[in-house]
Amino acid sequence: MTLDIRKPEFWKLDAVDQELRRVYDICSGCRRCLPLCPSFKVLFDRLDTDTVDGDVEKLPAPDVKEVVDLCYQCKLCYNHCPYTPPHRWQVDFPRLMLRARSAEAKQKGVTLQDRFLGNTELVGRLGSLTAPLSNWAASLPPHRALMQAVVGIHKDRQLPAFHRETFSTWFDRRKPARFEPQARVALFATCSVDFNDPATGRAAVGVLERNRVNVSLPAQRCCGMPYLDGGAVKEAKALIADNVRTLAEEVRQGRDIVVPGPTCSYMLKQEYPWLDGSEDANLVASHTRDLFEYLAGLHAAGKLDTRFPNPPATVAYQLPCHLKAQNLGTKSADVLRLTGAAVETIEKCSAVDGTWGMKKEYFELSMKLAEPLFRTVREARADRVATDCPLAALQITQGTGVEARHPIQILAEAYGLEGTDE
Repeated sequence: MTLDIRKPEFWKLDAVDQELRRVYDICSGCRRCLPLCPSFKVLFDRLDTDTVDGDVEKLPAPDVKEVVDLCYQCKLCYNHCPYTPPHRWQVDFPRLMLRARSAEAKQKGVTLQDRFLGNTELVGRLGSLTAPLSNWAASLPPHRALMQAVVGIHKDRQLPAFHRETFSTWFDRRKPARFEPQARVALFATCSVDFNDPATGRAAVGVLERNRVNVSLPAQRCCGMPYLDGGAVKEAKALIADNVRTLAEEVRQGRDIVVPGPTCSYMLKQEYPWLDGSEDANLVASHTRDLFEYLAGLHAAGKLDTRFPNPPATVAYQLPCHLKAQNLGTKSADVLRLTGAAVETIEKCSAVDGTWGMKKEYFELSMKLAEPLFRTVREARADRVATDCPLAALQITQGTGVEARHPIQILAEAYGLEGTDE
């Protein structure tokens, strides 16, 4: 077994196949992860056929690959698994799936679909530069049919809107609040906030400054996860190297790194040391905090302003998988409760993680897997629906017709902050 990306064996397809079968055999004897995602259901169904009869060596290669293709990197199986390192069996299912995709992509090339979905910076810049025309075009059936045919995004998948003024443009032109700071952070804004949801970024800055936290916005690139989803490791590592360089410098200047997106905070914490391996990558990882993890820390230290003149009555809060994978508890819900709101935490997967739920091959399955989440949101009948994950928000809105917002926007409203939704 090797998950060391710097070793040649990591990339050898025969070694990957051998490791997949080793882990599949262990999973077959355990089956604790059966309820988590379609990868495990398909794996066990294929192993239980009369022709295979539980013998992983008899599992056809297409079935081995199907399990990999169905993994959408929710990461939940890692926390669920009793055999993760330092157990002698050394099972790390999510990284094994990434290894399998990466080795195949290196051998056969990264697909056009994965190159397009992975390049969030280019898509975001073009979309924002041409907004609102880009948003209008994305609503046209002929254009969506063309996108499905050329780059493989399902024609019925609702897409996030682009904003002409990006969050980073707003940040550069704004007049920072003047106060004596009690803390200093560097905001890793994320591509979705910069191009698709600048209101979340404005709310984050407003809430942090309300609590006398000085905020910087260092030069930054995509976190790299979209490329990694498609096995484009070379492209992901180039982005990571740029981020590590600028973010490590912010840490040396005394700032924590605060991230409003759970996939990106997971990436900085968990995958940067693995993929980059430098001292700076470890420095960045150890000083990265998810946004509400950071706010909950302020509250624990008695440094969070808990005066909320405009609290919401009820909030239905969906806990994203990539926050659960960080073992943070329910920090966003906990902080929202400080406003006096009644908060219902919904622990149902949105099944859209990363680029997977965008693809024409998996969109319908994604919507089917998310139905328990949709049903719970509808039944909650809350004043506000919240989730930290932008793709979960997109999925909830598509599946229920109810707008799901980042909890930082709800917190900003509770503070009575103005201008965060402009």
